[in-house]
Amino acid sequence: MKIELHEIPVREVVEGYKDSAEDGVIGYNGRLNIRPAFQREFIYKDKQRDEVIRTIQKNFPLNVMYWVKSDDGNFELLDGQQRTISVCQYVNGDFSIDHMGFHNLTQSEQQHILNYPLMIYICEGTDKEKLDWFKIINIAGEKLTDQELRNAIYTGEWLTEAKKYFSKTGCPAYAIASEYMNGSPIRQNYLETAIKWIASRDEKEIEDYMAEHQHDTNCNKLWLYFQAVINWVKATFPVYRREMKGLDWGIFYNKYHANHYDPKQLEEQILELMDNEDVTKLSGIYEYLLGGDERHLNIRKFTPKMARVAYERQKGICNKCKQHFPFEKMQADHITPWSKGGKTIAENCMMLCADCNRRKSNI
Repeated sequence: MKIELHEIPVREVVEGYKDSAEDGVIGYNGRLNIRPAFQREFIYKDKQRDEVIRTIQKNFPLNVMYWVKSDDGNFELLDGQQRTISVCQYVNGDFSIDHMGFHNLTQSEQQHILNYPLMIYICEGTDKEKLDWFKIINIAGEKLTDQELRNAIYTGEWLTEAKKYFSKTGCPAYAIASEYMNGSPIRQNYLETAIKWIASRDEKEIEDYMAEHQHDTNCNKLWLYFQAVINWVKATFPVYRREMKGLDWGIFYNKYHANHYDPKQLEEQILELMDNEDVTKLSGIYEYLLGGDERHLNIRKFTPKMARVAYERQKGICNKCKQHFPFEKMQADHITPWSKGGKTIAENCMMLCADCNRRKSNI
């Protein structure tokens, strides 16, 4: 890869600045693509954005940035998007610092900013070289998420379309599923989750799915699948509770959506389980009801005191194999299984050796 260092003043970078939201951001008189397909959305917080401008005002050096020169002589911003957009937005009058916008500054103060030299490495090379370099230079600074790095590798029309559905503020995925999702669309959490779910259905990794569909002209399969997952959740569990947020609904859908469930009966069971003091993981109620594995509930364990009382009552004899064991070799268990109504109380505690406890079944 060929890399040359250039000093380019702010005035040239901000010339022709235009933020067209989903259609991209340009500057440098239309010759610089500030936000290429592989780049993330603007994520700087106000304080970070303000510090970029203060750094320029104090004539302190900003970290170097990287542009890539394309075959047509134009450029793509490889690293430095957040700093570049901060500068462009300030000069454009989009925000102020300490109640002073760019237009409020004296002419000499404005010229100082416009004449400030940005240190920019201009790179030329193959697509793979550019993307490999992108991953390396972004180790420092505002760390990229795993999905942002994947976006840098699997660019194309499919990704552009997918980001419209999953990666914009107020995007369609946010509109229908924000109550069920963790993270932020603009940090690619929604897109990552959706791809993880559909890839898991086909026993693939996220990278496999993105590589397979990289050159598709649309992302209809992913979007329709995601809608199907959310619609299934809402139909199966029509009463929303905060414990539903952030669960792996797509994984549940892949496993259980072909089963028949009665939403009214499920709601009755949810109410009972929510009120059961033995259930310590309320968010696990949903997968428990779908698949029947009570381990998802993190059932409250017997206290050491309860276990010791039961051990002394049994005189150290395992309740199953009738052999004697020291206390530390035995485990507390329910006499009447929890799944059959047994409570985690002293009267329902028995001691089993580790082997018997492992082999026993709820009979």
